[in-house]
Amino acid sequence: MIEVSELTKRYGGRTAVDLLSFTVRPGRVTGFLGPNGAGKSTTLRMILGLDEPTAGAATVSGVPFRHHARGLRHVGALLDAGQIHGGRSAEAHLHALARGNNISRRRVGEVLREVGLSAAAGRRVGGFSLGMKQRLGIAAALLGDPPVLMFDEPVNGMDPEGVLWARRLFRRLAAEGRTVFLSSHLMSEMENTADDLVVIGRGRLVAAEPLADFAARGTRRSVVVGTPLAADLAALLTAAGASVRTDGPAGSEKLTVTGLPADRIGAIAFDNHVRLEELTPRAASLEEAFMQLTADSVEYTTGQPR
Repeated sequence: MIEVSELTKRYGGRTAVDLLSFTVRPGRVTGFLGPNGAGKSTTLRMILGLDEPTAGAATVSGVPFRHHARGLRHVGALLDAGQIHGGRSAEAHLHALARGNNISRRRVGEVLREVGLSAAAGRRVGGFSLGMKQRLGIAAALLGDPPVLMFDEPVNGMDPEGVLWARRLFRRLAAEGRTVFLSSHLMSEMENTADDLVVIGRGRLVAAEPLADFAARGTRRSVVVGTPLAADLAALLTAAGASVRTDGPAGSEKLTVTGLPADRIGAIAFDNHVRLEELTPRAASLEEAFMQLTADSVEYTTGQPR
């Protein structure tokens, strides 16, 4: 379990993390979300003792991480896949970590097989793609078979097969009773992987709750509309006060409508002799809820700093 209590970090006059409190529980994948500059990486570093908090505390299994004598046996973490000596082989890198944490050499081969890098074990890391470095970073996190795992943007650079593999891995680790804390900016990955969410903005807590509850907080529910007269219906709905987005290739466009309920859209289409082929209400997505609830916490808007 990870427990964060009123954690605060200031750099001069800037507060990066502000009185942040939450709990990451075992047996579940907890996603960590926030706009760029929200303080996610700083929080992860403070949990691992890499940055000293200005105030507050973070504990792993009840004590600060630095109190765990053999760190990799208690917490496995991937914060930056590029922080590996490029001249070392993957196997040599893991052997060095294993020696420092009193982990058997046999375990190195096991985690290389787990992440699909057995064939590249003797290659220098400097020649690895980003996706391969991510896999090696995950291997290092798994090396001590720890009960707590933390990953910061672990699927960046992975191909679709790698993303699917990582998703299944995180779910399996949680099913084994481990604490899995996963930071990512990819909403689709959170929707497919996380059970719970911790959401922060400008260093402060926005929400800490099950993913489904957070997504349900979004208010911009929409309706997907299919019609052979998409342009005509879009004009009618816009005139009635709706926001309309057109998606898809010409001739088979679909409209995504917000601001009007499905029954009102159907009535407008009927009154104007517009045939409908689809009328599907859609609940607010995780992305929509996130955008709404963190709108005041975005450090940079499109094209200019706030």
